[in-house]
Amino acid sequence: MAPTTMTDLYVEKLKDLYSAEHQILKALPKMVNAATHEALRDAFETHRLQTETHVERLDQIFEELGKSPKGKICRGVQGIIDEGAELMKEHPDAGILDVGLLSGAQSVEHYEMANYGSARTWAEQLGYSAHASILQQTLEEEQQADELLTALAIQTVNRDADVGISSRR
Repeated sequence: MAPTTMTDLYVEKLKDLYSAEHQILKALPKMVNAATHEALRDAFETHRLQTETHVERLDQIFEELGKSPKGKICRGVQGIIDEGAELMKEHPDAGILDVGLLSGAQSVEHYEMANYGSARTWAEQLGYSAHASILQQTLEEEQQADELLTALAIQTVNRDADVGISSRR
């Protein structure tokens, strides 16, 4: 059923995020196992633990709303995860795989930041100030994860992959 009120749209956004977080929880262990760069594996594992907390926060919001978090599949994150899975099946060089996994993880972070930002704003507008605070906390953690991934890309992962390629030229 199509949302007809801002509250309906807010709940749909939260369901989308709930689905996204569960998909991420399922994908991160595979990414940890596939990554070869130790710092990248550590970043993925840290984010897996944070994602468990994000799910708990969303559960709390749904409980307060008296709504079920089920019933929606986040197609955006599903597509990004599918692209990463396809890359892993192609078995590229380790450095290139790390770069691709890192890029996919950043795509997920950007999706989450955009959607947590919208949900937070809607919560504020709808008078759910406690929800807005919870969503802001998660948004800040997603931003920190993205900053870490950016630093890893610039400082080591991309450079290391490029060195590996350059040595074969």
